[in-house]
Formats: sequence, structure tokens, C-alpha cells
Amino acid sequence: MNLQSTYLISDMTQEVFHCDEEVVLESGESLPEFRISYTTQGHLTPQKDNVVWILHALTGDANVHEWWSGLVGEDKLFDPTKNFIVCANILGSCYGSTQPMSINPKTGKPYYYDFPQLSTRDMAMAFEKLRGHLGIRKIDTIIGGSLGGQVALEWAYNLQEKVKNTVIVASNAKTSPWTIGFNEAQRMAIEADGTWGENHEDAGKKGLEAARAIGMLSYRHHQTFEAFQKDTEEKTDNFKICSYLRYQGQKLSNRFNALSYWTLSKAMDSHDLGRNRGGTAKALSEIKSRVLAIGVDTDLLFTKEESQFIAKNVPKGSYREIKSIYGHDAFLIENEQINYILKSFNLEDNS
Repeated sequence: MNLQSTYLISDMTQEVFHCDEEVVLESGESLPEFRISYTTQGHLTPQKDNVVWILHALTGDANVHEWWSGLVGEDKLFDPTKNFIVCANILGSCYGSTQPMSINPKTGKPYYYDFPQLSTRDMAMAFEKLRGHLGIRKIDTIIGGSLGGQVALEWAYNLQEKVKNTVIVASNAKTSPWTIGFNEAQRMAIEADGTWGENHEDAGKKGLEAARAIGMLSYRHHQTFEAFQKDTEEKTDNFKICSYLRYQGQKLSNRFNALSYWTLSKAMDSHDLGRNRGGTAKALSEIKSRVLAIGVDTDLLFTKEESQFIAKNVPKGSYREIKSIYGHDAFLIENEQINYILKSFNLEDNS
């Protein structure tokens, strides 16, 4: 294993970790090698006890100071003058980590549709390799939302006493048929694109636009659309919500690729903490860290009951709730509530 590149962006360091060992994935397939793009902010204490590891959601990246700016930064909850903050791009994502457009070292060509199936367990494994590379013996806090929360929970199960606090936001311990159904509908939209199956980066681009529009209906709540996308004049066509969904689809397709989206949505479907571990409740009962599960009262995709299930079944679990009209996306928007919840959690008994 070796460090491929390093460069500075203000107080942030962005690097690429290269694992040159072949890893066997949960599917039985393997990756001959992989890369993980990651950022760090701040410095480790001599005791190395100030690590905060943040995991991004489906189409996020390692630049956590951009997409969670309300929580990360100087004088904020996760302060790089006090914490050593790590955020790594998830395996399969197209923001610097190994993904379907990466070169397969065995063929010298991009993987494209031959990229192996990933699970959230595989993603946690990749982060564990990175943790070892960084020489981090123990993590103070792991926090992730949505897909990032799923991976965080998997990782916390494996880390045991090596992580003190685990915060799971708007996520679950096992993906529900409801969420899998939304993901399948999005993949069907990608499949319907006539370019799907072609070997180039823009394959499935229009399908991805439609997929994102479907996704947006699950990320938000009907109250959100009623408040911000309701037409004020009487009309029979060209509704405001239609323009909004098309815009969101185009916006994503210009920054993401359909194959990565496909791969990550499949990994989300695979999430089941209890697989081969005696069931979900039993697996949760074996997590050693303090666990804070945060639900959103209007979340249609990862329901608050799923967060409550996590809190109920881990030995050191607690539940808090975000009140919001923004649905699932509230975990990226309601920074003041999250700040308050996390500060209250840190004040609780640490024994």
C-alpha cells in the first residue's frame, strides 16, 4: 500500500490511498486493487483520540466542508482546530475512488459493466484498510447519513471497541422493500436509455436524469413540494414541479455517471447488518459503541421507525428526531437541529 498523491486546499489535505492487495468482496468477486480518495482536516492529538470520520451519502464526495458546511469548519461542531476530520469517497463512487470507469489492471481497459457487485460491507472493508494506512487505532466518532449511515453501521459492527460513538442519520439496519423498490425504478429508467450498454462515460446519461427525478420524489416530502413547487396561477401544463425535477436530473447527470449510480444503488439494496450474523436485532446487540440514531419525522425513504429500531436494539442506543418539511434530505439541510442533537448527545453519560 502506498500514498499516490497529496495536495493542500486551505487547511484541508486531499489524498488518494492505493490498496495494491487483491480483496475478495462479499459477492465472491474480487478487486485486484482499489483506490480511495479522501480528505483530512486538522491534526491528530498525541493520544490520537480526536478522530471524527464522516461518511457521505449516495452522490456525495469527500469534500464534507462543502456539503455539510453547517457542521464542519472552524468554530463549528466538527472543528478542525480540535478534531482530526476524515471523509473518504465511497468505493464505487466516481469522485476519485475505484468505480466502473476505472481501469481494470487485468485488462488494461475500464471495467464498465464488468465492475463487481459491491455491498455496504465491502465499502466498510475499504474504509478499514484506509484506517490502517492512516495509523488510526481508535475513532472517537463515526457519523453518516443515508447510504453513509448504512456503511457507518456496518463499520461500527466490525470496529467494536475501536470506535467510541456512532451516529446514524436518516438510515437503517436493513434496506426495506420500499427503498429497494425506489432504487429499482431508478435503475429501470437508466436501462430504458438507448445508450445503456455502450462502453463510454455518458452511457445512460438521459436515463440517469429520469432516475434522479424519481429519486427526488423519495428524498423530499409532499410538504416540501407544496411549499416551494406549487403553481400560483391556474394552468393546464408546464407546471413548476416538472421544471424542477428536470433541472435536478440534468444537474446530477452533469456531475455523476450512470454506472456509478447503478453500482451504489445496488449496494444500498444489499444492506443487511444481520446477514450471516443471526439476524438484524442480534447483530445490532453486538455493537459496542454508543449509538445515536437520528430519524426525520417526514422521511419517506428511511423512516423514523427504522432509526428507532437501531436505537432500541443496540446496548448503548439512543434516538433523536429532526422535525422538518424536507423529508429525507433534512439530514443535509437542518444543520441547527443536528447541531443541537449532537451537542446534547455528547453531554450524556459517556460511561
